[in-house]
Amino acid sequence: MTESGFKREIKLFDAIMIVAGTMIGSGIFIVSSDIARNVGSSGYLLLIWVVTGFITIAGALSYGELAGMFPKAGGQYVYLREAWGKPVAFLYAWTLFLVIQTGTIAAVGVAFAKYTGVLLPTIISEKIILFQIGNFGINSVQVLAILSIILLTYLNSKGVKNGKMIQNIFGSTKIIALFGLIIFGLLFGINADVVSMNFADMWSLSSTHIDKATGAVSIESIIGYAIIPAVGIAMVGSLFSSDAWNNIGFSGDEIQNPKRNLVLSMVIGTSVVTLIYLLLNVVYLMVLPLKGDPNGADVISRGIQFASNDRVATAAAEAMGGAKATIAIAVLIMISTFGCNNGCILSGARVYYATANDGLFFKSMSKLNANGVPGVALIFQCVWASILCVSGTYGNLLDYVVFAVLLFYILTIIGIFKLRKKMPDAERPYKAIGYPIIPAIYIALASIVCIILLIYKPEYSWPGFIIVGLGIPVYFLFQKKIKA
Repeated sequence: MTESGFKREIKLFDAIMIVAGTMIGSGIFIVSSDIARNVGSSGYLLLIWVVTGFITIAGALSYGELAGMFPKAGGQYVYLREAWGKPVAFLYAWTLFLVIQTGTIAAVGVAFAKYTGVLLPTIISEKIILFQIGNFGINSVQVLAILSIILLTYLNSKGVKNGKMIQNIFGSTKIIALFGLIIFGLLFGINADVVSMNFADMWSLSSTHIDKATGAVSIESIIGYAIIPAVGIAMVGSLFSSDAWNNIGFSGDEIQNPKRNLVLSMVIGTSVVTLIYLLLNVVYLMVLPLKGDPNGADVISRGIQFASNDRVATAAAEAMGGAKATIAIAVLIMISTFGCNNGCILSGARVYYATANDGLFFKSMSKLNANGVPGVALIFQCVWASILCVSGTYGNLLDYVVFAVLLFYILTIIGIFKLRKKMPDAERPYKAIGYPIIPAIYIALASIVCIILLIYKPEYSWPGFIIVGLGIPVYFLFQKKIKA
């Protein structure tokens, strides 16, 4: 038991599974399609995943210093509070609860339900409406998504031992399965003609667009300085697919030997996932043409760019093993999304608990239940994520906050520099590797992506400001309540 009442039951392997299992959701199975349309080049497709992996690992290496200094429940909220004060930390927790964590839980829950529908199409489908009032309806996909969120919330409310067991089973299963898919693809799935097409000209950058009215495809070459914003915009999907590596920090009070295992789990977990992501994209490029026709009759003619519903992994499996292989991929994605949501649900509630402990969320959220977990915070998270499932707005909301997510990461890493001046004598069991260069590179690269989004994708950035800004009056309301 810790002083806060949490139970230290998360070992190093458990922590690695939380990092890797929460990172790997449904993104890696679909986002390469959008990246391929944005860059039109196998070389740049792989480069984007390499740069994303570098940014992620650099973030973990830097972030580890703060995790070692403050191995407490709440993770990034605590680091921001120590470096920047309660207002900034609250805005992070507010955005996390309103959109980032709950929106992710909703999106991943719906992805789990959709792929369950591949196995049970007559029961689970967006076309099967179970409840309707006017234009508002609830379909069986949404219901299954909500039921999966409720089930995982219930299991996690029974103690962290349950949560980590689920994470270990589903996390290790999907990692083994993904490596199996990679090995099978590299040994038996290589299509010589496809390889020749994809790698004959690796570095000609182009953007492919479809006219929604006519269905006509237009291709625009990208040269010179235009390459930088094109790559930055294309990285939105890969960065989100590689996000959530920081969630293990939320459970700092429940990790055994946290000053060592927090850092190790983040570095090992992000490295394993980065390797998987890169190799999977190599397999995609060995099996499917990068360029394709949206009206193509089969997976080869549609290519990576126009895989049906952007399901690149499903298209690759079909190209390697026929229609039956898509069932195996559906099962793999079900396992992946279920495990991902377990990690998100387990971790997120700890942030709301820490925020409530500071008097900045509802007091009931600061209580641990008889099993040593923040039960009320889990319920609040479950209810709001379920509402987002029904609303169908989670996808747009996640797009809106991509800028805010990066901004909070940047502020957190800058916090390392700030705290070295503010708290020079504080114990630092782990010091950021490559300080100050690697943290500075992370800040620079993440800032470049933010600037690109501000200029070229305002729909991905300015709404995020509004969502974060809505938290300012809420913060003062809670502050007023504390003083009352």
